[in-house]
Amino acid sequence: MSRRNYTELTEFILLGLTSHPELHIALFVLFLVIYIVTVVGNLGIIVLLKIDSQLHTPMYFFLLSLSLMDLCFSTNVTLKMLENFLSGKAISYAGCLVQCYIIIVVLLPEHCMLAVMAYDCYMAIHNPLLYNSKMFKSTCIHLVIVPYVYGFFLSVMENLRIYNLSFCGASESNHFYCADPPFIKLACSDTYGKGLSMYIVADYSNIQSLLVILTSYMFILVAILRSVTAEGRQKAFSTCSSYLMVVTIFCGTLFCMHLRHATEVSVEQGKMVAVFYTTVIPMLNPMIYGLRNKDMKEELQKVIGKQTLGK
Repeated sequence: MSRRNYTELTEFILLGLTSHPELHIALFVLFLVIYIVTVVGNLGIIVLLKIDSQLHTPMYFFLLSLSLMDLCFSTNVTLKMLENFLSGKAISYAGCLVQCYIIIVVLLPEHCMLAVMAYDCYMAIHNPLLYNSKMFKSTCIHLVIVPYVYGFFLSVMENLRIYNLSFCGASESNHFYCADPPFIKLACSDTYGKGLSMYIVADYSNIQSLLVILTSYMFILVAILRSVTAEGRQKAFSTCSSYLMVVTIFCGTLFCMHLRHATEVSVEQGKMVAVFYTTVIPMLNPMIYGLRNKDMKEELQKVIGKQTLGK
């Protein structure tokens, strides 16, 4: 039955991270700092990659796209969470749908982007002489656009499934944003189709991306071990270790979040896991890619040096 036939709910209550009001101010300050660091870090990478022509390579083009995704993803979740720490915890039905849509339309392409970056790393190490002839500009643009199109259509499909659910009873969601597992628990209509679709999309996206990533890194490891010089091995490890670190954290937390049934215990545990991939990982990505990347550190020092001399 259509949601519009009998639902009277126009808003939902997000219970948030904790039920202890005395912790709200401390948590507000903590996540505000995390969000500021996230914005500064990701915007810094975007600006640096745009203004420095020496960093206009496929690897950094994909990194720029990842930073944009992290910025959108963190903003979509964190701003509402910060508002809830200080004021009411209500979110409108339309607002909840928008938040769900943005999460999926950014999260799924980020899966794909991590896989693309792993493949790019493999190409750079395994076939360095053929790298520029294969990873040319149009190829890179397609590798970025296709994940966005994929995420757009899946997000529309999943949101239509949510829209067709009926919400006519409880309005309290045990989460700090409109996440699918706790959100669909509030529905008073049949949620089997939506639940099945949710797990299929999550499983397929995770497994598909992980297969590409693991396969790429397996060949990367073989190429590294075949490297004649110690310098070549060190450079290869330095290039790919940051990617592998991000992939491990990101995909690991998503598996913990989505590959579980929406029970009260799993939702409570899922909130803690969700904190990592919605707020912490977008903050860590610029640090991992920036501070561990020799080229970016050198270019950042040049930019800072020019600004200092200009003053």
